[in-house]
Amino acid sequence: MKSNTVAATRSERVSAALSMLMIAAALLAGSLSSTAEAQSYPVKPIRVIVPLAPGGGNDTLGRFIAKHLSDGLGQPLVVENRPGGGGLVGGEFVARATPDGYTLVVGGSGLMVVTLSYRKLDMQKDFTPIALIGEYASLLVVHPSLPVKNVAELIKLAKAQPGRLNYASAGTGSAGHLVMEMFRTRAGLDMVHVPYKGAGPALTEVMAGQVSMVFSNPLGSVAAVKAGRLRALAVSGSRHLAALPAVPTVAESGLPGFNSTFFLGLMGPAGLPREIVMRLNSETNKALQRRDVQDWFATQGMDALGGSPEEFAARVRADIDALAKVIRDAGMRLN
Repeated sequence: MKSNTVAATRSERVSAALSMLMIAAALLAGSLSSTAEAQSYPVKPIRVIVPLAPGGGNDTLGRFIAKHLSDGLGQPLVVENRPGGGGLVGGEFVARATPDGYTLVVGGSGLMVVTLSYRKLDMQKDFTPIALIGEYASLLVVHPSLPVKNVAELIKLAKAQPGRLNYASAGTGSAGHLVMEMFRTRAGLDMVHVPYKGAGPALTEVMAGQVSMVFSNPLGSVAAVKAGRLRALAVSGSRHLAALPAVPTVAESGLPGFNSTFFLGLMGPAGLPREIVMRLNSETNKALQRRDVQDWFATQGMDALGGSPEEFAARVRADIDALAKVIRDAGMRLN
């Protein structure tokens, strides 16, 4: 009887050991399969969503970085514009995509403002940060026919004509809307907001004289300023743009302490595998470290950033509270 019990115990131990080996083998196979998949990534074209209309700063940057990433990844990155809701439509499309590395988005502060305003997405829960691409201060530009040469003259004109001047933005709740509301609130101005489905259409309307002014990403407006199609009054950040060194900051122009900068980065849906994140991060950093790429950023009024996914996530965390306060202070009730 004792012999039978010992035999049964040994059999159970052997069976348990075999089960553990089978589980370990399955886990190893899964890990190897995941690693192999990540190492072979990408095996087909990658779709990069720009959540705004063609022609604006996000679009320009998205197409520029996509070209350089295509070279490093060995697959084309196809840029697709999905405008609407100040970036919300394109953001939702990516957030709901399969997290396989084949649907990405170029977004950042503007998308964060929209998500904070509408509460339909969460920048920390619905996206995987891959790499910071660049940072920029907005450029306050007006149509050349507007009889103002600086911020002081603009404020004087707006106060003399309350409710008569209008300003464009890439959409209600967009970054351009936010910074103009900061400016309007600080200066005590009454102006009319005219939202568009992207920075491109907004700039086009200002250049056509249909709208008086806009706070724009320099990527979309520096060339127009140099060509005389727009007049630059001020920069929203704390320092001058290398591309337009004579243009003062808003703080220097009569609103001390005014400072607003935004970032753009590459993101994927939540749950993007770490191996794929790091492959994309590595290629993005390689591109941003190139001298010709950095020179292009400088001529466009933007700073190249780069860094780890963790640094990107930390930037998002740090900016959320600050932007939420600005939205409250500006009275942007968009829900």
